[in-house]
Amino acid sequence: MGNLNVVTIVLIIANVLFSIKGFNDFSFFEKYKFNIGAIKRGEKIRMLTSGFLHVNPQHLLFNMLTLFFFANGVIYRIGELSFVIIYFASLITGSLLSYLFHKNEYQYSAVGASGAVMGIIYSSILFDPWMEINFFIPGFVFGIGYLLYSIYGMKNKTDNIGHDAHFGGAVGGYAMTLILAPSLLQQDLMMMLLMGLPIVVLFVMKKIGKI
Repeated sequence: MGNLNVVTIVLIIANVLFSIKGFNDFSFFEKYKFNIGAIKRGEKIRMLTSGFLHVNPQHLLFNMLTLFFFANGVIYRIGELSFVIIYFASLITGSLLSYLFHKNEYQYSAVGASGAVMGIIYSSILFDPWMEINFFIPGFVFGIGYLLYSIYGMKNKTDNIGHDAHFGGAVGGYAMTLILAPSLLQQDLMMMLLMGLPIVVLFVMKKIGKI
């Protein structure tokens, strides 16, 4: 469960202030959202700023509550600086995967901290694979299942959820956590490999043209 950690509060406040500005200022929202056409024109900053905008207050509240409850598990084990590195690495990898999957869709747009938050969730699960999510689901089952669901969502494109950003965020969280805490590989190599399996599945499917 989360607590009032200063770094978490700062990130939440930044998301809230940026998002509220976007709710009330259409031109601001349009200037900083993720948009393929604008990024191709050189506005790379959108790959970062879009992670602090949200569609509506409900979207913002859901992401910030999720961050609040999972952040402390990462901070406690790896420290505030590493937590911030994982957060921003996950945000960027989420944007990069979205760009990869939509690079020819010039009108494609997206916003939200979901990629960064998913990276923190995945990092937290790596540190405690048997944590209980929704009271009874083991963390590693939830994490792997969610990524497989994300692959399904990317393949079928039947909703407006940014599955690629969520998946990319998890990739960032997975990779950066193992870089910053390589001892996890010594403690439970098989679990770490199992948690990385959906990532391999996605890129194999992408390579063979199945997604």
